[in-house]
Amino acid sequence: MLLAAAVVLLFFVSVLLGSYTVTLPDFFTIVANHLTGGAKIPGASFIVMENKLPRAVIGTMIGIAFGVAGALFQTMLRNPLASPDVIGISSGASAAAVVAIVVFGASGAVVSGAALAGALAVAALIYAISNGGKLRGTRRGNAAGNRLILAGVGIAAALQAVVSFLMARADIRTAADTLVWLNGSLNSATWDRAGVLFLALAALVPAAGVVAGPLRILELGDDAAAGLGVRVNCARLALVVIAVSLAAVATAAAGPVSFVAFLAGPIARRLTGTASLPASAFVGALIVLAADYFAANLAPLLLDGTVLPVGVITGALGAPFLLWLLVTANRKEA
Repeated sequence: MLLAAAVVLLFFVSVLLGSYTVTLPDFFTIVANHLTGGAKIPGASFIVMENKLPRAVIGTMIGIAFGVAGALFQTMLRNPLASPDVIGISSGASAAAVVAIVVFGASGAVVSGAALAGALAVAALIYAISNGGKLRGTRRGNAAGNRLILAGVGIAAALQAVVSFLMARADIRTAADTLVWLNGSLNSATWDRAGVLFLALAALVPAAGVVAGPLRILELGDDAAAGLGVRVNCARLALVVIAVSLAAVATAAAGPVSFVAFLAGPIARRLTGTASLPASAFVGALIVLAADYFAANLAPLLLDGTVLPVGVITGALGAPFLLWLLVTANRKEA
């Protein structure tokens, strides 16, 4: 409940405060007039309804999607490193989007569609490699843990080489546009994009709740889960499909926002003491909203007007957190 309240508070902070401030009564007046076709407040209506509000809405939704996706992977595979941006899912989306932009000159929805297709294709490839060449496992544990993570890391490295090659051959303007997308940005947030993302999450988030039933049992290990009646391969495949789809639609909407999926699950676990999908979703939303507010409003004050993509801030948070996880893990082993 506290996390949900914090998300609502930060959502309104993102919309009401910043370089252009809006009072709460004016906000509700603007929204009501927009919905009913009433008189618009010059300037303020456009800034709120076409810039700030869709940006905050998409930021909240991609935070929820990344948070749930990361928690599903990390809990299922019992490894805090098993998040979409570490095991190559985001790299697949990035490579497909860069190909669409640089090679075919695509933009807008086409780039988002390419990113979605690339993420799903790479996820299927990683799962097949970790399963010995099959999309459906025949032996328990083939797709779990280190096999899947190592397969993902290897594919991510190859895809990063593809991205670097294409960026080196692109003209300066195309390379600049591509780099903004690769860093993850909410600058292109629109209501059309928000509507598509909402429909996707309306289907995928409830599905995650349905398939997450065996998740806690899978934490005991494949043999123990099978002994308790869980069909391990089927359960894991369903969880992977939902988690990949969540990460893919979020990446298609805003680009590969670094480390949100990686950060949300472990932070939520430390706050609640257990693996919780709702807590992970709220933490993911908090990370994206806070990072975007800092990037859009505070960073320009510190960097002579430079507005940073949200992925730059989340990436800066993720790197030290990864090192902290490694240090604490070493202390526990000692």
